[in-house]
Amino acid sequence: MSRAFILVMDSFGIGASADAAAFGDGGADTFGHIAAARPLHVPNLARLGLGRAAAASSRTPPLDLGYDGPAAGAWGYAAEQSLGKDTPSGHWEMAGLPVTFEWGYFPHDEPCFPAALIARLIAQCGLPGILGNRHASGTEIIAELGEEHIRSGKPICYTSADSVFQIAAHEEHFGLQRLYDLCAVAKREVESLNIARVIARPFVGAVAGSFQRTANRKDLTTPPPGETLLDRLAGQGGSVISVGKIADIFAHRGITQIVKAPDNMALFDALLEQVDEARSNSLVFTNFVDFDMLYGHRRDVPGYAAALEAFDARLPEFEARLRPGDLALITADHGCDPTFPGTDHTREHVPVLFFGPEVTACDLGQRDSFADMGQTIARHLGLGPLAHGTDCLP
Repeated sequence: MSRAFILVMDSFGIGASADAAAFGDGGADTFGHIAAARPLHVPNLARLGLGRAAAASSRTPPLDLGYDGPAAGAWGYAAEQSLGKDTPSGHWEMAGLPVTFEWGYFPHDEPCFPAALIARLIAQCGLPGILGNRHASGTEIIAELGEEHIRSGKPICYTSADSVFQIAAHEEHFGLQRLYDLCAVAKREVESLNIARVIARPFVGAVAGSFQRTANRKDLTTPPPGETLLDRLAGQGGSVISVGKIADIFAHRGITQIVKAPDNMALFDALLEQVDEARSNSLVFTNFVDFDMLYGHRRDVPGYAAALEAFDARLPEFEARLRPGDLALITADHGCDPTFPGTDHTREHVPVLFFGPEVTACDLGQRDSFADMGQTIARHLGLGPLAHGTDCLP
């Protein structure tokens, strides 16, 4: 029996999709613009075909990434069919389920949340009120309102261009479990608005300059509206191991084991442990969140570049642990171009890099849906065809 591994470089787009202008993202290129800002040394990703995939996606000459030999994997890029550029849509589609409906979103007005929604939240949870009530960067709004939150006991509520209601609160002064309970009530209240996620954003610190978000983030996500690769594998007795926030993204459906870790390097450590331990008929699904959370949304180009090189440097450790019959995939769920204005995701192609002991190097071209990745893994694991996508490996 076979095993499969999905490594999601959260937000690592490689060039604007054909429909990017409709999202206000014409010209976005997360990878290309980072590489233009400073030379990138990512020879292992280049060896697996990243440079070739990026050049084909953006229709530009290949970048010098520190490797110019033959490809060691099957490379291509994929366009998203889902109607949004959010995290759940990208992950669900790569697991074989494009999102063909529109999520609900909050307007850019201030206040941005319906008054009736906030009134119900305050009444049900015994709150003295809320702070924020607008579109904002999480780190910025916590720095701005964190001290007032501690004094008043009012949680900080904000949103973004995604379909999301986010609540930030101090782990000690407000309480972590109280924050989780508040988010559970909020998730019930936003169901009628078709909001995809409510996210608990706990933080610590005493004053504005010291506030830090912690690893105790929790996403409450609407369940996928149909069968995914994860459902199929778990339903047939296989193992689906979530490393990082994958379980939250899929509303814990189709998950058989959850492994948490606070940052990219700890997530890589956890991934390596699972490569050593996972049995046959397993999927290990890892999301490397720092690319998006710490660097894309914060528009930190040097930080993103350094994170790419750190991730790349560890790939040989992963490859050395693969066994005969294993299939690995490196991809992304959307873009988040750190050179773009604002702090939102960008509508981009994502890399499709398949590799493993039996993978033949080849050009996969443009894939018309992220679902091709899920279909390819379903075939590899002997699960039978999913409802969406085309197997892209020979």
